[in-house]
Amino acid sequence: MDFIIPVIDAIIAYPFITFIILVALAFDFTNGMHDSANSIATVVSTRVLSPRNAVIWAAFFNFLAIFIVGTAVAKTIGKGMIDISFVTPLVIFC
Repeated sequence: MDFIIPVIDAIIAYPFITFIILVALAFDFTNGMHDSANSIATVVSTRVLSPRNAVIWAAFFNFLAIFIVGTAVAKTIGKGMIDISFVTPLVIFC
């Protein structure tokens, strides 16, 4: 439980960064909803699948993708694309 205290201190010390992270998470959530809706709308409008089957199909493969695809994209982006020594509060806020 000792690791929780620094996290809480960081949230209190950096409310703007906490706000930005929460906004980014909300955006990712809504963006995912729109992507799913677009893919479902395509197969339903072309009558390839019924609406119910399209939702089941999308839910199944979105869940399966977590285990098959993994974190390769995040690792690629986080591996040398940004030099962390240049990321300072001045860069973040300005």
